[in-house]
Amino acid sequence: MAISELPIFSMLRTKMQWHQERQRLLAENVANADTPFFKPRDLKEPEFGKPAPVAMAVGLARTDPGHFAGMGLSPPKFRADRPGGFETRPAGNAVALEEEMLKVAANQMDYQQASTLYAKSLGLLKTALGKR
Repeated sequence: MAISELPIFSMLRTKMQWHQERQRLLAENVANADTPFFKPRDLKEPEFGKPAPVAMAVGLARTDPGHFAGMGLSPPKFRADRPGGFETRPAGNAVALEEEMLKVAANQMDYQQASTLYAKSLGLLKTALGKR
């Protein structure tokens, strides 16, 4: 089996390709910020199969009445500040430069993280095989 066929490398390569394509779409959104009736586009993040199984949750036992009661095991729920995003301008354009630039910066950081993980994983594999 080739190194590039290992699941971690193929997933990271797919993730990096997705970030490249998303960067292209976000750049188009920014470029068309003044185009009438332009609607911004984005990509759905790739799914890599089923999520890992969740470990069974274990609660804390109160052995003394002076002990604090444990917090619930459910994760906290957050609400979105702007569920609908920005409004459409009178010209029909729905691009918000601030929002798009935040997406560009986050996309760049995520791509850099994936490429660093790819390089580190490849280096670790080479070290394990004695190729360094």
